[in-house]
Amino acid sequence: MHIAVEGEDWKMLAAINTLLASTLPQMATQGPWQVAEKAALAALRQVHQEAVRRCDLATVETGRKLSELQANKEGLLAYALDSELAENGTIA
Repeated sequence: MHIAVEGEDWKMLAAINTLLASTLPQMATQGPWQVAEKAALAALRQVHQEAVRRCDLATVETGRKLSELQANKEGLLAYALDSELAENGTIA
């Protein structure tokens, strides 16, 4: 999970999240957690918090980029049209 968090591998993190969401409740029904299991769960919780933090940052950054693209849409479209006309040999 550390590698998926560090690499911001969102597909892998989604798969891990789904697996944990089904596995942890099943494990909890098997009786009291041992000390080692509680420690592993605490470590998992820390990694999960880091994954959430990075996901939140990526969400904000993606929103910023989308806003920037929306603000520059007319210029980008004009540039694309001009480039297409130039490629076709048509003078704009």
